[in-house]
Amino acid sequence: MARPDGRLSHDVLPGEKGPQDACGVFGVWAPGEDVARLTYFGLYALQHRGQESAGIAASSGEQILVYKDMGLVSQVFDEASLEALKGSVAIGHTRYSTTGASRWENAQPTLGATAAGTVALAHNGNLTNTAQLRRLVAERAEARGEPEAGEVARGNTTDTALVTALLAGDPDRTLEATAQEVLPRLRGAFSLVFMDETTLYAARDPHGVRPLVLGRLERGWVVASETAALDIVGASFVREVEPGELVAVDADGLRFSRFAPATPRGCVFEYVYLARPDTTIAGRGVHEARVEMGRRLAAEHPVEADLVIPTPESGTPAAIGYAQASGIPYGQGLVKNAYVGRTFIQPNQTIRQLGIRLKLNPLRDVIAGKRLVVIDDSIVRGNTQRALVRMLREAGAAEVHVRISSPPVQWPCFYGIDFATRAELIASGLGVEEVRHSLGADSLGHISLDGMVAASGQPRERLCTACFTGTYPAGVPDEGRPVARSLGSGAGEGQEELPLGVAIDRGDLGRVEPAAQQ
Repeated sequence: MARPDGRLSHDVLPGEKGPQDACGVFGVWAPGEDVARLTYFGLYALQHRGQESAGIAASSGEQILVYKDMGLVSQVFDEASLEALKGSVAIGHTRYSTTGASRWENAQPTLGATAAGTVALAHNGNLTNTAQLRRLVAERAEARGEPEAGEVARGNTTDTALVTALLAGDPDRTLEATAQEVLPRLRGAFSLVFMDETTLYAARDPHGVRPLVLGRLERGWVVASETAALDIVGASFVREVEPGELVAVDADGLRFSRFAPATPRGCVFEYVYLARPDTTIAGRGVHEARVEMGRRLAAEHPVEADLVIPTPESGTPAAIGYAQASGIPYGQGLVKNAYVGRTFIQPNQTIRQLGIRLKLNPLRDVIAGKRLVVIDDSIVRGNTQRALVRMLREAGAAEVHVRISSPPVQWPCFYGIDFATRAELIASGLGVEEVRHSLGADSLGHISLDGMVAASGQPRERLCTACFTGTYPAGVPDEGRPVARSLGSGAGEGQEELPLGVAIDRGDLGRVEPAAQQ
C-alpha cells in the first residue's frame, strides 16, 4: 500500500510480498483539544507501519466510542466519524497483521469491560506466548464461573484481544493495578497504548523492541510509535517510553512505574527500513543512519562504476551515502508509479510478465551504456531484484552491481515484522555468490553486521538483530501458538491460521538469549 511519503510497503513485484511493517499506535490526553482529529493526523503520519485497518477510540469521560474499519486512515475516517469521537482522551491504531487474520474483527483498538468501566487497547509488536495467555484467559473466566466475554468471544484471534481480556478480567483491581500484574506475563514485543474513560496509559516491553515515544502538547500529552507523529500534531518530544515502563496520564499529571527491569534490544530493522526517515530513535536520526549505512557499504564493497541509483524509495538514503563515499555520481535511473500499491485487480498473464514495470520503469537515456550501482535496503526472496536486474540490462545498462544496506536476511521475525519463512528467504539457503548468480548481477555486496550496527549509533548489545543472526532476545513463539501456515509470517489475507495446539517446526527458530527465557 502507498505510504504518506510516497513509499510503498516495499518495492516489490505485484503479488510479491516483502517485509511488512509493524503496526502504528498513537494516544493523546488533552482536555479541550479535538483529540480524535489529533489522533487521525498522528495515524496518518504512521500509515507506513500498517495499511490493512485503522481505528480510533475516544472517551467523553463517561463512555468510550470506537470507530474502526478496514483500509487506510484516509479511507476509514471522514468529517462525520471524527465529529462523533468527542472527548479528552483518545488512542488510535494502524494495523498490519502478524497474529490474527486481516479482517474487521481483528482491527484495533480492542475493547473490554472492566469492573469500573471500559478499557480500549492498541498494540504494536507481536507476543510469543499467546498459547499461554489464551489458557490464562480461559482459566480466569472459568474461575469466575462466567463464559468468555469481550472480543475473544466475538471471534477476535489476535494477541491484542488476549491482553485486553486480561486487563479487563480482574473485578477487584483498578486498571492500573491490573496492568502491573498482567504486563510482566507478556513475552515478545509490545508497545501498547490503552485507556479507560479518564486515563491514558502507555507501556513498552522490557526489551523495547518496538519504538514508543512521549510528547508534550500545550494542553496535554501524546504517545506515539515514532517522533514523526509528534511533529505532525505539534507535540514536542520529551523522551522515549523506557523498556519495562508503564506511563499513566490523567488530570493529576503523569505517573511512571516499572513492571520489569529494562534489557534494551531495539529492532535494528527500524533503522534499515521500517521507520520513517524523519523519525529519531534512541537519539539517532533514521535518515542519517541510512545515509551512513550507504557510506559504510561503499567502503566495504567498492566497485568501478558510472552511476549510483537507488531502488525508489527504500534505497534512496543509502544510495546518497554510497555516492558520497565512493565519489560515483548519484542519479535517478528508475521512475516509480506512486499509486501502485496492493492491487485488487489481478493482472492477466501478459501484464504479469511485465512484472516490476507496474511499479518501476527505467530512464533509458540515463542508464544506457552505464555501469550501475543499484542500492536497496534488503533482499528477501530475491524475485524483485532479479526482475530489476533483468529490466536494467534490457534498458541498456552495461553492468549492474547490486549493493544492499543490510546483511543477508536469514531468519524470520517473531516481533512484529512479517518476513517470509526461512525456507523462502533466499539468503538462508544460498551464499552471496550464489545469490548474485541467481539475481543475474555482475556483483553483489551486503553491508556487514558491524557496519550496519555502527551506522545505527547504538551499541550492538542494545539491538535486536534476530533476522540477520537467528538470536532472539525476547524469546520465540511457544509451541501451540496460532501461526500462519507459512511459518514466521502473519496470518494475513489468503493465509490460513492454524488452531491452538499445533506445534511449531523448531527448525525455523534460532537461538534464544538466556535472559529472554526468564
